[in-house]
Amino acid sequence: MASDGTNDAARRILAAIRALPAGEVAGYGEVARRAGLPGRARLVARLLSTVAEPGLPWHRVLRSDGRVAFPPDSDGFVEQCARLRAEGVPVANGRVRMPRRGPSLDETLWGPPG
Repeated sequence: MASDGTNDAARRILAAIRALPAGEVAGYGEVARRAGLPGRARLVARLLSTVAEPGLPWHRVLRSDGRVAFPPDSDGFVEQCARLRAEGVPVANGRVRMPRRGPSLDETLWGPPG
């Protein structure tokens, strides 16, 4: 990684991915938000494309619409779908139903009433 800021961001992203429990999925943007880096979904994707950390639950990170990011029928696509199914996550046509995200602190404090 190029700088301490990049290293810190990578550490935070990887910690957020490691914290995803089995059977739970999150989008790249949600991982970035949990890492304290809102709006940095592409950084999450870029980091995942370069990290080869054994045991990292990379398969739990999907596109925001629940789609697997690998091309259909590629080895990565097949492996990610298999890993998700092994954890009890239903995968249909390379897509997972994404959980609803709770409101952020800002949304709770400053969002519209009700």
